Amino acid sequence: MASQGIQAIGLTGGIGSGKSTVAAQLVALGATLVDTDAIAHALTTPGGAAMPALRQRFGDDVAGPDGALDRARMRTLVFADPDAKRALEAILHPMIGAEAQRQAAAAGDGVVVFDVPLLSESSHWRARCQRILVVDCSAETQVQRVMARSGWSDEQVRRVIALQSPRAQRRAIADAVIFNDGITAETLADEVAQLWALWGLPRPVRPVKEGAPGA
Repeated sequence: MASQGIQAIGLTGGIGSGKSTVAAQLVALGATLVDTDAIAHALTTPGGAAMPALRQRFGDDVAGPDGALDRARMRTLVFADPDAKRALEAILHPMIGAEAQRQAAAAGDGVVVFDVPLLSESSHWRARCQRILVVDCSAETQVQRVMARSGWSDEQVRRVIALQSPRAQRRAIADAVIFNDGITAETLADEVAQLWALWGLPRPVRPVKEGAPGA
């Protein structure tokens, strides 16, 4: 059982903030990750549960040749039309919530990390979490990271950032903020571990492998 009644941590951050890296570090410390982005991707793969409703609402050309959601086309739609964004969310969010609940229940009594990009916009998700961790960095760092990994243009990245919650809105809901800008991977991992200890969460008990450093 998690200490201090903490069984669910909400994790959020803007695109390019390093949220996925922090999520992996929390898993290494013993948490179970429920990644809502990964759930959304699974729902929109070829044959995914959300695809029939998406085709019905947006037309068959919302799917690519393989039958999966054409993400570039969907981004274009939601950039141009707020109603399209709301319609997309109305289809996906209930499905994502149901699968997230199933995964969290399967985790038992351990600490669950809900990785939710829209956490600051959702009172439902915030109510499920005893602690909220925000990973933050400057907009310029976001742009440079996403351009480097995705090949998107500066304009494309900034349009995505503009669709997400403002940094101040995310920080306002946080119990803790990790500023992941201008620090090394080792420093980031240390900050995550220090926060885990500060919140009184249990460290996993792992046997030391024979021949491993410190054995």
